[in-house]
Amino acid sequence: MNSSGDSQPVISHAEPVLPVADVLETIKYWQEVLAFPNSWTWGEPPNHGGVSWHTAFLQFSKNPERAKASTGNTVWIRAGKIDQLYKIHQERKADIAEPLNRMSWGMDEYVVKDLNGYYIVFSGNSADREKSGSLPAEVKVVERRPTAEEFKSLAISVGWLDFINMEKIAEHVSAPVYSALAIDSATNETIGCALVLGDASSFYYIKDVMVRPDWQGKRVGTVLMKAVSDWLDQNAVDKSLVGLYTGDNLEPFYKQFGFAKAFGMVKRMRR
Repeated sequence: MNSSGDSQPVISHAEPVLPVADVLETIKYWQEVLAFPNSWTWGEPPNHGGVSWHTAFLQFSKNPERAKASTGNTVWIRAGKIDQLYKIHQERKADIAEPLNRMSWGMDEYVVKDLNGYYIVFSGNSADREKSGSLPAEVKVVERRPTAEEFKSLAISVGWLDFINMEKIAEHVSAPVYSALAIDSATNETIGCALVLGDASSFYYIKDVMVRPDWQGKRVGTVLMKAVSDWLDQNAVDKSLVGLYTGDNLEPFYKQFGFAKAFGMVKRMRR
């Protein structure tokens, strides 16, 4: 395969096409109950159409037989101000199959079952998330690299296993220039970690900040990032750049350590 840049395909947009029994009734539901403001139809009478809201688009195609076979399938939609959207859907009497809840991977999600039997997952960051409590006395921070088993256990607990090459786990945990672990001293279990990579001259990268879901909201992540920040203050090269990647839901958390949003581009390698 030619690997030159101009020969590579660029995927710019994707939207689901859902088979339904009635296109007009489906569009009416998505507008009146789920509050999607924009719609279009094709055909007379309409046998195809769609709705949109900001950058979320869905199409509906009249096909009663396929619609029956597709009942129960799921569509995931990312949304800002998820708590406000949840209130709108409650007020409009949407069929809430699962209430708004904090997921183990850090997102706030709820599920609506639409009139065709599709499950629509709305996911985002709630503005009303609980403030972290006080750090439990049994938690201590240890400055060392995690073992492969400790790291794997944490990755499984937060749902990151699909994003880590376990065949390279030994190299993965040996690469950081600094690592901090949170330990439950009552059980000697590793409940969190934060790693720092660096070139020792101009750039440092904070990665794999993980806290077991049952320990989240207890300031474990805060003390880990405090340890990382203290180490960088004492050891990072003058004028060097420190970076990290995070979702919108954790932006306020990292802001308290002096991080600001910046433009970036990423590429995940798949073989």
